[in-house]
Amino acid sequence: MLKGHLDAIVLAALEAEPAHGYGIIATIKQGSGNTFDLPEGTVYPALHRLEEAGLLSSAWTTPQGGRRRRMYSLTRAGSAALASRRDAWGRFSQAVDSLLRGSRTWPA
Repeated sequence: MLKGHLDAIVLAALEAEPAHGYGIIATIKQGSGNTFDLPEGTVYPALHRLEEAGLLSSAWTTPQGGRRRRMYSLTRAGSAALASRRDAWGRFSQAVDSLLRGSRTWPA
């Protein structure tokens, strides 16, 4: 069920503040009530894809006494894409919910 929605989930995880890959994974896991415990092999390719598309930017940082990490943040285009995907998700989920409940009240 996650297929096709991973990019929006990653963008949403970065909405509040920039984060490194492990932080993004933790935000997604916590924000989903532990439903989405995504492996690195799923998240990092998405991060690279979103950065190549101009929706994220990244920079290497080294926190004092810490390891060098790549921090990702939303670009303006990423914020706009997230807003658009939220809108589309709202319409989609309302339509699916209407169908599953047996009513047809969603907009045509």
